[in-house]
Amino acid sequence: MKTTNEIILQSLGAAETVTGSKHLLRTPELNILVDCGLFQGIKSLRMKNREELPVHPGDIDVLLLTHAHLDHCGYIPLFVKKGFRGKIYMTPPTKDLTEIILYDSAKIQEEDAEKANQEGYSKHKPALPLYKTEDVDFAISHFETVEHSSAIQLSPHISFQFRKNGHILGSACVQLNCFDKTIVFSGDIGRYQSDFLLAPANMSKTDYVIMESTYGDRLHKGDPAEQLAAVINEAVDHHGTILIPSFAVGRAQEIMHILNKLKKENRIPHWLPVFLDSPMAADATEILCNYPKWHKLKHDECMSVCKDVVINRDWHNTKDIIHKHGSKIVISASGMLTGGRVLEYMKHLTPHENNIILLIGYQAEGTRGRALQNKAHEVKIHGKYYPVKARVVEISGLSAHADQSELIEWLKSFQQLPLKIFLVHGEPSAQEVLRVKIQDELKIPAHIQQQNQAITLFNTNVYANATSL
Repeated sequence: MKTTNEIILQSLGAAETVTGSKHLLRTPELNILVDCGLFQGIKSLRMKNREELPVHPGDIDVLLLTHAHLDHCGYIPLFVKKGFRGKIYMTPPTKDLTEIILYDSAKIQEEDAEKANQEGYSKHKPALPLYKTEDVDFAISHFETVEHSSAIQLSPHISFQFRKNGHILGSACVQLNCFDKTIVFSGDIGRYQSDFLLAPANMSKTDYVIMESTYGDRLHKGDPAEQLAAVINEAVDHHGTILIPSFAVGRAQEIMHILNKLKKENRIPHWLPVFLDSPMAADATEILCNYPKWHKLKHDECMSVCKDVVINRDWHNTKDIIHKHGSKIVISASGMLTGGRVLEYMKHLTPHENNIILLIGYQAEGTRGRALQNKAHEVKIHGKYYPVKARVVEISGLSAHADQSELIEWLKSFQQLPLKIFLVHGEPSAQEVLRVKIQDELKIPAHIQQQNQAITLFNTNVYANATSL
């Protein structure tokens, strides 16, 4: 039993930055962690993955996972390795996708460490992975699935349920009923006008919201399908290749669906080959068809997404795709160009003016994707520099994240607006713009969370006589 009457919120990651989501709720009965992700981007952030957390994992009782992206789930194997022994709750699609993500993450780390040691470009002697495949094996033994909107009682005064938020397959908000108050962790909020995923669910009354703010200062403009068709046709006219760095889970499947529609509508050439070069994305695409209640696609559309592209699982075939003559579309992970097979395509495609690099999602500070977004003239890959002569195009409307107007719309969906909002998962400039917008338009106090800052949400009278920790 815990010995404090305070309900305390503490963000161990994704505070004034976008990655590394870990939000701790300390209560008299349980210590609950929502999400357990890796930091990505600039080196100072990545190094946090190797630092000790300010709380011992063994002191956390329960982990609730909102969705399967690496910046929300990628730290789990290390978290369990360091002593966490509780249950990890998630929706069924999230479980299937998270297993794929974590095994792929471990494999890439092991391969990168081996390559760095062989070629000597790491400053660490020897270079070591954060975790290995066997650590993932142990971590997934803690996984428990919970259906959408099913209430789970965690302790006498705490229960929770997952509510769909439209970001990727299986993604959800966490709605916690905690000592007669309601606390909502938004996870990553999706789009309201998607042809692919269901819109975020309307929410009941809440007292506190811990809310993502990735695009708190931006609006997604234009018709993304129309913009995509224009980019593709331009590349075809110049006999170039379109490289689409994409998150393997979520974005890759939606892009393939849009490409299929564009071909059927004769808006891009029927003959144009589309390659999906990512084993993880291929596995995630198959999982899509297993969960029809989580997306809008009809059965034949879902099967088309799975079959109407050339899927490459073997990295030995990557060079064959690179050197294939004529225009083509290549979808490959990772979405922010931080690793994976997409880097092999970058080495060969960026030095040529007839090719197009298409950015379709958020690019964190310090990633190659952000460098391209900022018009870098060269990129460093595996210790070497490559000139960027290919055209770099961004289509923000293809992002899986809600823009500012959709974030406000999500807040307005609550039957009763919250007493206070805590902004996480965003860069400071975007968070400040959204904070002011929320306070001006909705008249709700909004606070920007700082790394490891502990804030008391409220006191409960149930344990009023208990002593402090």
